[in-house]
Amino acid sequence: MAKVRYLNDLSKVDGMPAHLKRELAPVTEQYRFRANDYYLGLIDWNDPDDPIRKLVIPNLNELNPWGELDASAEEANYVAPGTQHKYPGTVLLLCNEICGAYCRFCFRKRIFMDGNDEIKTDVSAGIAYIRNNPEVNNVLLTGGDPLMLSTRRLEEIIKEIRAIDHVGAIRIGTKMAAFNPYRIIDDPALLEMISRYSRADKRIYVITHFNVENELTDIAIKAIELLQKAGAIVANQTPLLAGVNDKPKVLAALFEKLTRVGVPPYYIFQCRPTEGNRPFAVPLTHGLKIVKRAGQVLSGLAKRARYVMSHATGKIEIVGLTKYHIFLKYHRARLLEDDGRFMIFKRNDNAYWFDDLVADDDIDDALPHWDKQTA
Repeated sequence: MAKVRYLNDLSKVDGMPAHLKRELAPVTEQYRFRANDYYLGLIDWNDPDDPIRKLVIPNLNELNPWGELDASAEEANYVAPGTQHKYPGTVLLLCNEICGAYCRFCFRKRIFMDGNDEIKTDVSAGIAYIRNNPEVNNVLLTGGDPLMLSTRRLEEIIKEIRAIDHVGAIRIGTKMAAFNPYRIIDDPALLEMISRYSRADKRIYVITHFNVENELTDIAIKAIELLQKAGAIVANQTPLLAGVNDKPKVLAALFEKLTRVGVPPYYIFQCRPTEGNRPFAVPLTHGLKIVKRAGQVLSGLAKRARYVMSHATGKIEIVGLTKYHIFLKYHRARLLEDDGRFMIFKRNDNAYWFDDLVADDDIDDALPHWDKQTA
């Protein structure tokens, strides 16, 4: 059994010069640092552009003013402690406030700050809410990372959800297959639990979070294989991140390898304008070009992921671009009247988020574009 050591103190990280640790101390005071020796061991410390280094090692540019802590207005989605309900059929249970490491681009970094009480390890109120709302047909366990819970506690939650007849799919959103695959490999009880509750007619989905091909080590692939053999459906999502996976060849390599091991690419997220995330931001028009160019060398199986923004009003897919316009569509909408809405905006190569396009919208009213009055 592998022993993976977790670190909450940047000064304890091997491979970094002492002067750099001192320079980055103010960043860790603002946004917490956490990693483990397995994941840090994937870093090439001789390469200043190593993508895994950028994913978990602080950057002074995180302190540049930009964005807000709750960039997608998740606060408005709470219906019970630790329970979000934004789309009719889907409920999120934020059941844990710890991750195997803290991504520097995290859109929920606010939950790791002192005084935040959004996460509830006691999700009984949320489960009662799901039980009393028959339109809910799938539940996403998130946080934090649910696989940082003990298997016993995770099973308690899943057992209660599985007892609710109108809930079909249960999703576990996790980066542990990348951060610490031994959490999966060395815990047969976890795999047995998944086998019990992932049924032919009601599956458990494990939504992994691989951002670059380098994270798909042999050990990580073994963890994926065990999850699949246990009956879980495994799919992947990743944000598009400047300096990490914002080159077509890099993104294509990730998607090709994921597909090779049977993990469909699920979503490509626009990096949210969360406070501290400026170093990772890619403009929308540039992001779409990257996604489309990556797709040119991929099979249909490998390019199923949708490029979307998780905006306060819904998941908005970025679907097309011309010399003068950018085309968007609501993939999922908070309001029923927005569902599937197609939108045309003036092209703005400096837009990073939906709000930037709305602010710059001076398209001729004759064009069928988003009606601000009904949003």
